[in-house]
Amino acid sequence: MKVFVVGANGQIGKHLVDLLKDSQEHSVRAMIRKEEQRKQFEKNGIESTVVSLTGTVEEIVNAAKGCDAIVFTAGSGGSTGAEQTLLIDLDGAVKTIEAAENLGINRFIMVSAFQANNRENWNEAIKPYYVAKHYADRALLQSDLIYTIIRPGGLVNEPGTGKVTAAEALERGPISREDVAQTILASLTEENTYKRSFDLISGETAIPEALREI
Repeated sequence: MKVFVVGANGQIGKHLVDLLKDSQEHSVRAMIRKEEQRKQFEKNGIESTVVSLTGTVEEIVNAAKGCDAIVFTAGSGGSTGAEQTLLIDLDGAVKTIEAAENLGINRFIMVSAFQANNRENWNEAIKPYYVAKHYADRALLQSDLIYTIIRPGGLVNEPGTGKVTAAEALERGPISREDVAQTILASLTEENTYKRSFDLISGETAIPEALREI
């Protein structure tokens, strides 16, 4: 399976691209937003394409041609305002969903936010981010794509353990970005994650088993 990773230069995206590159089962095309980022990817032997999520659906379509799955792990980042959050985390995600539909790429994995589906549990300090994630997820739910929506807890940069807790509703907890990437990789072909949404935190269950038990 050739996987188109949107937000490949982000922290989760980089982990995922490396995992896909080393995979025997998959290959990867990295979507990045700056030309200067391309050199590092190509140095590592990773196919890349430069596209902005503030551009057109057609630009994303052209970039993703020939791929079998799309992973959306892009984000505007914590230092930008609400406008960029809407343009990237909401409209950028919806454009990517539209591009997948236009191309007939049925498999789509969305990296969302913890409890984004539940307004009562949104973090008030970053409410615009939660609004964007909520409605981007809704657009995916309403599509005909074979989606998986992963809602990770508090992201940390500690090494992954390969063990998580995954369920449709959890108490908030931390999760390493590396383990989120491992979960995305495992979800690509785990049919129990098809058309499913779930929270994800660190735990005691190996990722493949945790996904089978959602």
